[in-house]
Amino acid sequence: MKLSIMQPYFFPYLGYWQLIHCADTFVIYDDVNFIKGGWINRNRYLYQGEPKYFHIEMSGASPNKKINEVGLLKSSRYSPGEKLLSTFQMAYQKAPAYKEVLPVLRSIILHQEDNLAQYLEYSIRSLCEYLEIPTKILVSSQIKGKDSRLAKEKKVINICRHLGADTYINAAGGRQLYQTEEFRQAGLDLLFIEMNPVSYRQFQHPFVPSLSIVDVMMFNPKPAIQELLTQYTLTP
Repeated sequence: MKLSIMQPYFFPYLGYWQLIHCADTFVIYDDVNFIKGGWINRNRYLYQGEPKYFHIEMSGASPNKKINEVGLLKSSRYSPGEKLLSTFQMAYQKAPAYKEVLPVLRSIILHQEDNLAQYLEYSIRSLCEYLEIPTKILVSSQIKGKDSRLAKEKKVINICRHLGADTYINAAGGRQLYQTEEFRQAGLDLLFIEMNPVSYRQFQHPFVPSLSIVDVMMFNPKPAIQELLTQYTLTP
């Protein structure tokens, strides 16, 4: 069984979805420390040919807290979700798939949830359903029997063995973190996924890579996205 594990991100780029797609089971890593300045609560979209950031407001975010211990900010003055929807509407209202995609984004963005990790889990599951990604999704904090006292590489190996995986697939950036020999000694093959060069038309502008999946969805019909999900290379 091929397994991949990654922290929950907010509308992450195409490579994140390829990591889910290439595995039989994907684990949402919600019980590790929150990374300030990372991609957990933000990403980038295209506005007038330039990449811009969007984000969700958090409550109590800290590197000293686990991701599933962080909340979402509530405001009586305005709706952060409606504001983000307006941002996407302004940026993508002339995109080819806008009318099909906007209701999907609306159901995710306006989902009523106070916990950041659970909100992101909902978004990941919803987009996997929309994109017809069949991978089984689990949540790390809900896996009974794993050894939560372990850290880093040993924790990943423990999850793999606990779930019966024989292959662990990690993003290419993990090459400096994980050693093949450690996994081999645990009876696991370690592979790294690297996204192949991809491009698609973004209005009349020069292509801007590595934007949120929102951008991919706005400019591509679902069959084209499903093809893009296979454009990766797995290497030891």
